[in-house]
Amino acid sequence: MIKLSQIRKLYDTQEALRNVDLQIEDGECVVLIGPSGCGKSSLLKSINRMIDIDAGTITFFNQDIQSLPVEQLRRKIGYCIQGVGLFPHMNVKENIAILLRILKWKEEDIERRVDELLLMSELPLTYKTKKPHELSGGEAQRVGVCRALATDPPVLLMDEPFGALDPMTREKIQIAFRDIAQKLHKTVVFVTHDIEEAILLGDRIALMNEGQIVQLSTPEALIQDQKENFTKNFIGQDYPLMVLKRFSVRDLKLKPISNLNVTHRIDLDTNLKEALALCIKQTEAVIFKDEQNTYSLVYSDIFSFIRGMQDETAH
Repeated sequence: MIKLSQIRKLYDTQEALRNVDLQIEDGECVVLIGPSGCGKSSLLKSINRMIDIDAGTITFFNQDIQSLPVEQLRRKIGYCIQGVGLFPHMNVKENIAILLRILKWKEEDIERRVDELLLMSELPLTYKTKKPHELSGGEAQRVGVCRALATDPPVLLMDEPFGALDPMTREKIQIAFRDIAQKLHKTVVFVTHDIEEAILLGDRIALMNEGQIVQLSTPEALIQDQKENFTKNFIGQDYPLMVLKRFSVRDLKLKPISNLNVTHRIDLDTNLKEALALCIKQTEAVIFKDEQNTYSLVYSDIFSFIRGMQDETAH
């Protein structure tokens, strides 16, 4: 899908990217993370030629992007940034449809596409006439994602799109975006400085420092395999707990038990970090039920799951 080979980028005499190699597979979400100035945004922007590289090659569907007209390349790549960048004089529909109009879509097709995207993003259709100043931060960010998806591009570039949101809103948007990207089978390159966001969204995490990728791993593999001291220091000691947010109680494959009094209102889709916090608070098992069965959950169930995950990534 996207292959970057020996990418170098200089700003004056400062080397922002140093011989970077990265291959991104179809339908995969790769998160670029690292400290400020590590080169992650420069690497992202090189993919749609918002910046030009000084050496190396980038291929997109096996074509060198330098051989493609910029407009043709960018039509296949959605782009979303922090702060959204909605046009304040346009309403929601007009903002989402701006590229569709440039591409001369028929009005009825534009209407259908905007409705489809709003419903997918869990925004009411009545929002089509709202102006950006009438939206909350989370709503505006959802509209920004809709605009990036409008032409149904195979690739999305996301440059810290949720960084300005409050923590509660940010997590809701992250989960909604992850579900939409997976449902539509989008290839995503996502820049963030937030390790929890990287864990939640990334199929693989590319940790960058001083213009290089110092480690490229799945979130689960990073628990066991931390190749550099920089990696250990950056991800921190709480990393295994953060990884639990990628999984739900459903992943524990608990066996139903005979009917007992329900003690808590959680469900099988509760993430394991929340479930562990609840278990630690209890002196007895957490008893809960779904539509059909009753289940018992204790913290040792989650610890066993972590051990199994560690064993799996070690082999």
